[in-house]
Amino acid sequence: MRIAMFAEFYEPVINGVVTHVKLLAQGLRSLGHEVLIVAGDTDCAHHYIDENGVLHCPAAKSVRRLYGYPIASPISRHRRNMIKDFRPDIIHIHTEFSVGQSGIMIAKSLNVPIVYTMHTMYDEYVYYIAPKTLSRPATKLARQYLLHVAGNAEAITGPSRKVEEYCREIGVKTPVRVINNAAELSSFAPENVSDEEKAALKKQLGINEDECVAVFVGRLGREKSVDVLLGFWHEAVLPSDKLRLIVVGDGPVRAELEAQAEDLGLMDQVIFTGRVEHEDIPPYIAIGDVYVTASLSDTNSISMLEGMAGGLPVLQLTDPLNADQVINGINGFSFNDAEEMAGYLKKIRDMSSEERAALSESVINSVSSSGAEDLAKKLLAVYTEAMTRESELIAAVRLLAMEYCRLNGFSEEKLTRQKIYKLYDKFIFASELETGDAEALGIDFLEDFYPSARPSLIYHMDRGKFEFTEHANDILK
Repeated sequence: MRIAMFAEFYEPVINGVVTHVKLLAQGLRSLGHEVLIVAGDTDCAHHYIDENGVLHCPAAKSVRRLYGYPIASPISRHRRNMIKDFRPDIIHIHTEFSVGQSGIMIAKSLNVPIVYTMHTMYDEYVYYIAPKTLSRPATKLARQYLLHVAGNAEAITGPSRKVEEYCREIGVKTPVRVINNAAELSSFAPENVSDEEKAALKKQLGINEDECVAVFVGRLGREKSVDVLLGFWHEAVLPSDKLRLIVVGDGPVRAELEAQAEDLGLMDQVIFTGRVEHEDIPPYIAIGDVYVTASLSDTNSISMLEGMAGGLPVLQLTDPLNADQVINGINGFSFNDAEEMAGYLKKIRDMSSEERAALSESVINSVSSSGAEDLAKKLLAVYTEAMTRESELIAAVRLLAMEYCRLNGFSEEKLTRQKIYKLYDKFIFASELETGDAEALGIDFLEDFYPSARPSLIYHMDRGKFEFTEHANDILK
């Protein structure tokens, strides 16, 4: 199979999405499939494919509050031609923005099915782009936009039930397949970091050998709720408890968090490392005794999986939609408040070396099926399903279009494959209530982005029937 994967950016920029794409590509290639990764790149002046199978797309840097991430134009004839030459069987989009929109348009022009992975639920990220006073309309707009993106996909995946629930809430009709993230398991294996390296890092950070170390790794944005973690620490952990917290990472609220820690008198208990390159993170995991997080925005944190690959049990603020990630006593513990968090920290601190080793082994075993090939096998099943679904729907649309042509006096001889795909492209699932007017279908919103986005074919879910709209005439004439 030939898969083109679209991400807003790729290495050397690193975040959870990039890591996911990298591991998925590794897994697919190891299973004998061909992969082309399409991503924006601020350091290139023209499109080119490198030796690693990455199509670099010229891009500009975004504003600083968005980390200066690359933004490429969604439209490029040269990019389309290069992807056409690759002859993809599937286009898999991992971003909703410029490169993702490029993937949607190219897939439609090449008649290739789309798989969409929603990595992020943007309700908790709106503050990056809109002031607080505009958060409600901005959230509504973001949901409508995501609904539009999802509506183009033959199959949708997400890394947790949280994404599945979010999609249902915003009105996505296509079922969401939950496929957990993967991690570079071997890179974080405990045996890869020597005792000397661990001792040197502890000395550098000022950590005593008799202290129990809790680690958090991630981008320091509000959605990560490190402020909640600091509040809980202040409330229930004493300096005499011999517990230390390491916060590994950088981000827009780092200064606020450091100020909070200072105001709470935690600077002797909490260490902020600042930015650490991904390849340098394993030693920070290795000196830890437990991974801790209070974030309720993470769908299936790759950083947490990396911690587990290093044998760290997870302390996670209770999250009903992510409850299956942490099983008490097997790979960690869930806490509801500061006292419970502190209690579990002390429980781990007071374990014997044998008890810690047994728990660490259990944690590692719990993520043993979270490698690159495991991820690839799960996605291959989705790709096959998407290709089958597209074929069946196109066949159904063709039969309907033939009947529509007969009833309306159009020539069936002019019912070309391209026209069938155009009808299919403008195919919308709609409930009884949604079909009442154009606004309910989101058509006015879509036209702001694509003037030709009005549907020509609607499937009424409540009535179980298809219906062509007047816009089908423009295609079938």
